[in-house]
Amino acid sequence: MVEAMRLEILSRKNELDNEIIETIYFGGGTPSLLSLEELNRLLTTINENYQVSENAELTLEVNPDDIEEEKLLGWKEAGINRLSIGIQSFFQEDLEWMNRAHNEKQAIEGLKAAAWHFDNITIDLIYGSPGLTHQKWEENVRRVLELGIPHISCYALTVEEKTPLAKLIRESRSSNVDPDLQSEQFLLLMKWMEMAGYEHYEISNFAKPGYRSRHNSSYWGSAPGQAKRYIGIGPAAHSYNGKQRTWNVSNNAQYIRSTLEGNTSKEFETLDASQELNEYIMTSLRTIEGIQLSALAAKDQERILRISEKYINNGLLKRSGDQLILTKEGKLLADGIAADLFS
Repeated sequence: MVEAMRLEILSRKNELDNEIIETIYFGGGTPSLLSLEELNRLLTTINENYQVSENAELTLEVNPDDIEEEKLLGWKEAGINRLSIGIQSFFQEDLEWMNRAHNEKQAIEGLKAAAWHFDNITIDLIYGSPGLTHQKWEENVRRVLELGIPHISCYALTVEEKTPLAKLIRESRSSNVDPDLQSEQFLLLMKWMEMAGYEHYEISNFAKPGYRSRHNSSYWGSAPGQAKRYIGIGPAAHSYNGKQRTWNVSNNAQYIRSTLEGNTSKEFETLDASQELNEYIMTSLRTIEGIQLSALAAKDQERILRISEKYINNGLLKRSGDQLILTKEGKLLADGIAADLFS
């Protein structure tokens, strides 16, 4: 797999026309399973074939059970300067219910060890799961704040079809998610993070000043036709060249075979103006800056302002000069509001 990814990095080095690489993100699986030698092979291939900024943000997704002193030192030496740690919860019963590989002790000790070596850390937490009381949710958030973690991403539990959880719920062996509970815990989260001085810069993301995710921010809320180009490496990875979105085959064996043969299997779609506009509405509305009306054509401005009037009157949207921004209550209905504004 590593050799196939290295070859894909090499084969695509001309796609960005020598643009400066500002962010590199190792994610989409369990990259902390990579040995330090494998990680360095991939980074060396990137650095030797692309122009990487001296202050580029290099993020590595990490499982708590993979965190150990030697790896932390090795990641830092390799150039990783940001860790994304999938904590999900600090309670053993919740971790077991979510079928996570790590336990409560590993979550706490791993995060403490990471914070000793890295300043820039983000963690994931899940809310709205059956059994997660408001008290337990507050305790999860409190532990993060006490450690001074500068970035936190929080997601409502969703039940996907054809998963073990969906089966358990169908068979009445597990409670289903409660949308009202999720809404309450999201509102509590916004209150706690605001009190702690975090910026709610995207619906699921909170950061101390200066600690926004540069990688994610580079494609959230880009005006139609101005989205940054990016290359995704590996199975199921998505790329965007300014006109087309492409994605690699998701099957690992097929990806390795086709890449080693010099013919990475891809699918693609060409975005039309309507799709670009809708993507802008969806991503920008989720951010603290909201929709920039001046970035839109006059006819789109007129239509969006007309539709948004009812949401402004209901206290779900507010207009601030050139911006249309979701209120706290509006953030609970973000997807529905965005869909109503779509072209």
